[in-house]
Amino acid sequence: MAVESGVSLRTFNTFGLPAVAKSLVRIRSDADVRRLLAHPEFGRAPKFVLGGGSNLVFTRDVQSLVLKVEVPGKRIVEVRTDAVIVEFGAGESWHDAVMWTLSHGFGGLENMALIPGTVGAAPVQNIGAYGLELKDRFDSLDAVDLVTGRTVTLSAPQCHFGYRDSVFKQPASDGGLAGKSVITRVRLRLPLPWLPTLGYLDLQRRMDETGNHTPTPMEIADWVIAIRRAKLPDPAVIGNAGSFFKNPVVSEAQCRDIIARDPHLVHYAMPDGSFKLAAGWLIDACGWKGKSIGGAGVYEKQALVLVNRGSATGGEVVTLARAIQESVYGRFGIRLEPEPVVI
Repeated sequence: MAVESGVSLRTFNTFGLPAVAKSLVRIRSDADVRRLLAHPEFGRAPKFVLGGGSNLVFTRDVQSLVLKVEVPGKRIVEVRTDAVIVEFGAGESWHDAVMWTLSHGFGGLENMALIPGTVGAAPVQNIGAYGLELKDRFDSLDAVDLVTGRTVTLSAPQCHFGYRDSVFKQPASDGGLAGKSVITRVRLRLPLPWLPTLGYLDLQRRMDETGNHTPTPMEIADWVIAIRRAKLPDPAVIGNAGSFFKNPVVSEAQCRDIIARDPHLVHYAMPDGSFKLAAGWLIDACGWKGKSIGGAGVYEKQALVLVNRGSATGGEVVTLARAIQESVYGRFGIRLEPEPVVI
């Protein structure tokens, strides 16, 4: 087991923020976790699990032992009459996993193409896009307990999926698994027969523009990729963590109240009668698009995305985020909740 010291984390977070890991270990299997736990020095040391770093804001160096998850693997577990079960190592790129399933002729993940990060991080955040969430395609996952070293398998109910939430983000004091386990493999259920998810407005526009109202899974993936590239900056070019704030959910009365003052409010009806508001629209309406604080800024093409202008610190990102929250609350009475984890 190789322990690296004084490792820069700038390339390990998509924001490109400066931070240093005092010590870092690369995890490529369940056995690597167990060897680590048996280590006389690092076995009981505080640990920080790091996937693709696409949902993090580093404001300081990391003193805990960083576990860089790099578990590989892609395989078809089972083809049933009602679904295909596929499995990926937690270190695999999420987008690569989506494209791999499509290349094998299996649809179901196409709406979530081009989401940054790793497969292992996807259940933690319950990632989602264009009308689909990970929980809609989740089968089970394997995780190693960071105390006992035992591998456990969790089903969807055990993961307690919510909107950009799961048991892996909830503290141990609330019965959660935050910081208590390392996800090593994830299995996804791709329904058969495949049915497209096309209710999202941007996808409906693509159908109308192209005249193609019966797209294939790969065609939908191509649309999603094009839409995301037009709206969102490439982290390899401009540091960012994707959508920085969750879309707030409000009651029908709250939604009507805001519409009475701002008729152009972008909102979506939810099955339970509540309404999801477009956080990007709220931020844009407050005049933040293109604005900056220090090296941190609001992306010119999408107000929901905060970016690193090239020299941003985590502190500047947090300061900008808080200023946006105060502005939106002052105008709309809505408290925006950040998606990324601030370290």
